[in-house]
Amino acid sequence: MRKIEKIIIHCSATRCNKSYSFEQLERDHRRRGFGCCGYHYYITRNGQLHFGRSEEVVGAHAKGFNARSIGICYEGGLDEDGYPADTRNALQKHVLFKLLQALRADYPDAEILGHCELPGVQKACPCFLPSEEYKDI
Repeated sequence: MRKIEKIIIHCSATRCNKSYSFEQLERDHRRRGFGCCGYHYYITRNGQLHFGRSEEVVGAHAKGFNARSIGICYEGGLDEDGYPADTRNALQKHVLFKLLQALRADYPDAEILGHCELPGVQKACPCFLPSEEYKDI
């Protein structure tokens, strides 16, 4: 079993008025040379939780941190004009919260962070601060 030290949250960096399905995400990750989706979980706007990689498989979502982390991505992260924004809707927030509760039960010492909160990362992703929002989980 892998030692999980971080649960890292991402956004798909897609506009809030454009759909980006799990199938599209999977296709794009394969085109980038990954064997499958680089995330362990993906939450679409309709609140559906999609399973990417098994938690036992190292992700491809945060360079330098993949070996000891779980990657979660939500569909969105850009406003209609293409600027970074927290575009999560109520369904996505609910599913993410429940997923984080379950992961916390399995990995009680894992730190919950956004991609932007990792050292050396110069991205807005996931366009909110998970370490603050989920500090009480």
